[in-house]
Amino acid sequence: MKLKLHHINLSTSNVAAMTDFYRIIMGLREEHDGLPVLEKKKGYAGDVAFVSDGDIQTHIATRDIEAGFRTGMIVNPVAQGHIAYRCNDIKAFKLHLDENNIPYSDWGDRAVAGWHQIFFYDPDGNVIEVHQVLDDGKQGV
Repeated sequence: MKLKLHHINLSTSNVAAMTDFYRIIMGLREEHDGLPVLEKKKGYAGDVAFVSDGDIQTHIATRDIEAGFRTGMIVNPVAQGHIAYRCNDIKAFKLHLDENNIPYSDWGDRAVAGWHQIFFYDPDGNVIEVHQVLDDGKQGV
């Protein structure tokens, strides 16, 4: 199972101001192509902006401390943000976590159409996402 850093998610109460900061101050460009389709009726309906340095995306999402409760998931990826890796075999990665006694929340495609996402904590409590693109394969590892 291969992992590649895909994006960093920052949660905020002001998506527009954060997007402006990362565009103007940090020099990142707004992403418009190849973006995920958000599943706004499955538990998280917040706004998300996408910026990139050309390699790694930054997703700037509306903070939502209730998303975990609405979806029944223990790990809430939009309470404090997260780091995300794309993998080529989500089943193998879940087995790897199980073998190492790492609990995770399996969000499936509740947040993004065509992505199978899982979320778990590192030893310091930072949220980590691992996802696999399921439908078109155009967004390879």
